[in-house]
Amino acid sequence: MTRKTMFLYLLILFTAVPIVELALLIRIGRVISVGPTIGLVVLTGMVGATLARHQGIRTLARIQTELAGGRMPTGPMVDGLLILVAGLLLITPGILTDGVGFALLIPPARRRIRRRLADSFARRVTIIPPGPFSPPGTAPRDDGRFIDVEATEVPPPGDERTE
Repeated sequence: MTRKTMFLYLLILFTAVPIVELALLIRIGRVISVGPTIGLVVLTGMVGATLARHQGIRTLARIQTELAGGRMPTGPMVDGLLILVAGLLLITPGILTDGVGFALLIPPARRRIRRRLADSFARRVTIIPPGPFSPPGTAPRDDGRFIDVEATEVPPPGDERTE
């Protein structure tokens, strides 16, 4: 992604989205009046915070289960990040941000987004095959340049230890 593209995305995020949110809130306020509109914003924030907390606790339990099983909890960790983003979007006043936030709290939608993120990262990352000092569970690469040795401790001269 080029700097220009990133700048354009950030410009849209920080200018266009708030303008559209404000316009929607004004329009809703005209239809149902100001009080109910403010109540709607407060209600979605409270419901969203409760749902995000519940989903976050469940995700934390999944992370702990994966770790206890000796597995890297990549999926649950990405879910946790998406739930955090959902919570932030839900406490931000607005209709569009609430819609995206609630969507991120629905597990099937979150899985779909997680898959798309994984595909996007996979296109941008180069995977290096495991080497001789690979983490447990991966097969070491034998390219003929690795020499397996055993070491024995040799006492320094003058040391009176007996073997």
